[in-house]
Amino acid sequence: MTRLAYRSLVFMAYGMLAVFCSMGWAYLTLVLSHCVLLYSISLVKLRWLCFAAGLSTLATFRMEPFLSWQAGFVTGGFELRHVFFYGGCGFTVMRCMSFALENCDRKEGNLSFLELLKYNFYLPFFYFGPVMTFDRFYLQANIPSLIRKEREMWNLSIQALINLAAILVVDVLFHFLYILTIPSDVKLLKHLSDWALIGLAYINLVYDWVKASVMFGVINTVSRLDHLDPPQPPKCITKLYVFSETHFDRGINDWLCKYVYNYLGGKHDNALEELTATLCTYGVTLLWLGPGWVVLLWAFLNCFGLNLELWVTTFFSMEPFVSIEMSMSAAMSRRIRALFNTFNYWAIVLFNILALNSLDFAKMVAKRLFLKGFPLTTVMVMFVTYCLVQLIKESERRQALIDDPDPIPPPPPAPPAGDPPQAADGAATAPPPPLDPSKEKAE
Repeated sequence: MTRLAYRSLVFMAYGMLAVFCSMGWAYLTLVLSHCVLLYSISLVKLRWLCFAAGLSTLATFRMEPFLSWQAGFVTGGFELRHVFFYGGCGFTVMRCMSFALENCDRKEGNLSFLELLKYNFYLPFFYFGPVMTFDRFYLQANIPSLIRKEREMWNLSIQALINLAAILVVDVLFHFLYILTIPSDVKLLKHLSDWALIGLAYINLVYDWVKASVMFGVINTVSRLDHLDPPQPPKCITKLYVFSETHFDRGINDWLCKYVYNYLGGKHDNALEELTATLCTYGVTLLWLGPGWVVLLWAFLNCFGLNLELWVTTFFSMEPFVSIEMSMSAAMSRRIRALFNTFNYWAIVLFNILALNSLDFAKMVAKRLFLKGFPLTTVMVMFVTYCLVQLIKESERRQALIDDPDPIPPPPPAPPAGDPPQAADGAATAPPPPLDPSKEKAE
């Protein structure tokens, strides 16, 4: 028990020493100054003030002359110096904001500054994330006992080997395939067929997802060795057919959902509250990624897509659509939903290609898919995507039955044959016939 009490202190000391050795004392002082500033503001316990201070601090890394002045604190000439600078400072601000907001929700007293340092300087999360909210980190870093699950070390070893294989695959793709450079060559793109161009757009998203999965997968494996349960790697891009699940960083997504989206959106059943929540969420995302016309357009399109999903869902949740869907089988309901999700799927692909590559490449892919390729290419691509969405929905349905195997309660037993018949009003209160299990587990 005594050793466990010092576990988080060891994490903090090792993290600060690693930051000092890799970036120098000036950079470490800069990070500590941001921690002191945001901790001091958290003592006031005003959420809006914590948000204003945190976002203003984050904005100083996006505008001159504040950026150049802070970059001057970085010493050394190694290649990843700028990556470490932006990653360490950016994630530090997000972690300090999480700490400050959790302190605002605290009814009595304040969290100590030492807890903030333990939280911020955990080395696997420091430079590259993911962001684990303070409440989760505090509980996991201070658990009273460390017990491994059965075969947990074996699973971690297998995961480490998978991460190593994925790193080799990414390295081979980066050096021998021109996935990232082809979209910038407009002359070459004009000579590609419709299928080749559409496939190139899809492969670009898959490549970016693999990079994110490898990075977060390695960090996930290391932190699980420390008995933490970090945010999982992003969901496979092939399985994304709704805007509400579209993200490449689960840590930032969890942070935004907890402190912005869910806080402002409430139950997400009001269109105006949902619009306000999504605008604020993508506003913070815009500041996190760095303001620019391409990022602004990406944020606007994804914000519109997310709200459109809510509006369509709200519209079809009214009568007579609810009664019509209840009269269908579960399979037919999934087929109709998959038809809408097919167009959603390609909207997600095009909107994210815009941010990963360029506006010209996204426009060319959209023109080939919906205009020049119509009707043959359009119909064939949409049919293949429709079949893919159907497979995804079926796999999700089976996984939901495995994760939630609660049986449907059986109907009440029939009365004995000798009992007298009930009155008419008693018949009116008879239990309804049992529902079809497939409909009960429908979406």
